[in-house]
Amino acid sequence: MSANLDISDCRTVDRSSRQPVRGEKLGRVPAISSAERSDSVVPHRLRFRQVHLDFHTSGAIGGIGSRFDKKTFQETLKRAAVNSITLFATCHHGWSYYDTKVGRRHPGLSFDLLRAQFEVCKELDINVPIYMTGGIHNLAAEEHPEWRVIDAQGRLGGWESSNLQAGFRMLSFHSPYLDYLCEQIQEVVTLFPHASGIFLDIVDQGEDCSTWALRYMEEHGLDPQKPADRDRSRLDALMKYYRWSTAAVHDLQPDMPVFHNSPFLPPGFHDFSPYYTHFELESLPTGGWGYDHFPFVAKYAHLLDKDFLGMTGKFHSTWGEFGGYKHPNALRYECCAMLAMGSKCSIGDQLNPTGQLDSSTYDIIGEAYREVAQKEPFVEGAKNVADVALLSSTSIKPVEAYLARQRDNPADTGAARVLLEEHFLFDVIDPEMDFAAYRVLVLPDDIAVNEALHEKLNAYLTGGGKLLLTGDSGIDPERGMLFDIGAQIGNPSEFQPDYILPVSGLRPDFVAQPMVMYKRGRRLSITEGESLGEVYDPYFNRQWNHFCSHQHTPARPDPSGFSCGVRHGQIMYLAHPVFSIYRWFGQVTLRQYLGKALRLLLDGGESLRLRNLPSTGRVTLMHQVEERRYVLHLLNAHTVNRGGAPESPNEDVAGCRQSYEVIEECVPLHDVGIELKLESRILSVRLEPEGLPLSYTTQGHATSVTVPKMEHHQMIALTY
Repeated sequence: MSANLDISDCRTVDRSSRQPVRGEKLGRVPAISSAERSDSVVPHRLRFRQVHLDFHTSGAIGGIGSRFDKKTFQETLKRAAVNSITLFATCHHGWSYYDTKVGRRHPGLSFDLLRAQFEVCKELDINVPIYMTGGIHNLAAEEHPEWRVIDAQGRLGGWESSNLQAGFRMLSFHSPYLDYLCEQIQEVVTLFPHASGIFLDIVDQGEDCSTWALRYMEEHGLDPQKPADRDRSRLDALMKYYRWSTAAVHDLQPDMPVFHNSPFLPPGFHDFSPYYTHFELESLPTGGWGYDHFPFVAKYAHLLDKDFLGMTGKFHSTWGEFGGYKHPNALRYECCAMLAMGSKCSIGDQLNPTGQLDSSTYDIIGEAYREVAQKEPFVEGAKNVADVALLSSTSIKPVEAYLARQRDNPADTGAARVLLEEHFLFDVIDPEMDFAAYRVLVLPDDIAVNEALHEKLNAYLTGGGKLLLTGDSGIDPERGMLFDIGAQIGNPSEFQPDYILPVSGLRPDFVAQPMVMYKRGRRLSITEGESLGEVYDPYFNRQWNHFCSHQHTPARPDPSGFSCGVRHGQIMYLAHPVFSIYRWFGQVTLRQYLGKALRLLLDGGESLRLRNLPSTGRVTLMHQVEERRYVLHLLNAHTVNRGGAPESPNEDVAGCRQSYEVIEECVPLHDVGIELKLESRILSVRLEPEGLPLSYTTQGHATSVTVPKMEHHQMIALTY
């Protein structure tokens, strides 16, 4: 892949409008007149309590919707306090669940199920976004195998590369499939003009050497034998999809919300943003995302100035699981975690082929959503307050991250975990965002600083900001370190691992001896700066002809003469890729060292200090300007790692090869101490939504309060 690959060069992108209009003919579906449109469509805002009702149903199953009952459907949703539900027009198998002239209705369905569901929801004033499959479509793949994605090795794109394996098939957006998809989108929008949006799923384009892609590359001067040109073709096809599919909706209904669910859309990929009216952040903790994924993406999404919601699942494992139930306390915690990040909520479920909602599922959802209903007034319109900004490593090269399908970046993940567990108030940003609002910017491990970013960071420093650089961040391959850190940076160490002993103020609470650093660091020699500690080399690297014990060689008794970090003015530099190390090894000693180092750099500038909140706790401070209040969210949950790969895995159970982070009990915390430094004079402090006043003290700009008891989530409203 070419290092110079830039999405801004995509031939199909038209930046002249935030809603590009596709010039090609979409099909035979008539457009809605302006008079009809003005009467039927009003702008929608996301609601707080949504269900995403999956319905991917095999054509080999009959009796589809046979037990759908209007009264039971309505009563179940009302009991669960649901006020928005995503219903299916089409599914990954390729079947339609409404009366279609473009697609094919499911062979086991005898009536317009989507219409029936839609109307009973509208009677209850429940919003109904409509789901359509996007990048995968098994029926189209079977009827038009020439539309399928084929990679450079001739493998078919999709869940599985063989037709003999169960899985969904990926289609090429260079092929006529895109015309077919857009025609069906327009049919759905025409038939359901009152829909609360269109949700298009699996928006992705793998490497494609199908006939259509080869023809495209030939016509546009691209060489399919070059990986960089194949990547260019992928991006062109993807942007063509975004333009056409969004126009298919907005040509008919300009105000209708549109969301494209892309599994690998990284921070910083702003070229896609104009095609989204809002964001739905898919993040099932037990489905492969983990409990620390959502805070990271939410702390980025809230800066994009679009409404957004988080999406978890009711499943014990992940999508497509029937009969799997998450403990109610887990779902309560997950929804409250969304609220704490300023997000609306969505819970994934899968409808039984009979069309009957699972009563146990909605009993569990109801426990979470009745709680959400009480708390949402303290979340609506709130903005995150942050001292620290994490400059996402992924956002530096978002195109490359997308092409590599990179969902977990070790530097980003490790840094976010440290900030969460050490209870810092932070945002996640990309290079195009404003830096000025933050006291410290964290550049984790591998941030390549180009000329534009260098200039912007220098301006930030001139304005009084501070930088924390780690590993290779800020180091140019030719010029070396781009910032004055008061030290000379040499080559990476010849030893892996080595050991560090931080200075006394930065040492972990329970360790006074050198601690292991599992990944290779840079050689750092102090000139004018303040050393943050010594590096201790091992006797030798572990090799076949000299090794020691079971794992790695111990440290020599005397320091190497190199430093593990340096502080110089407004900049701190740590010589190891500390955040990636924390992502992979999770050592408490490292996290405490990093927390103390960051607090040293903040130099008393933190807005928040806490007492008696464990590392499992999470904290956010949100600001509701119109209500003239801050809302502090305290979260706590104990996740237990359960399950694992069986000796003889059942191939029919997709999730059987992994363990799961399980939340079951809500363990209460007592006497959580809070000290907040706010510019506004606080007039009252209350536990919400209980409305219970708390006694507090003020000294200057500092407000101190103690929360006597909390379980999984507690809001503290501070009115000024």
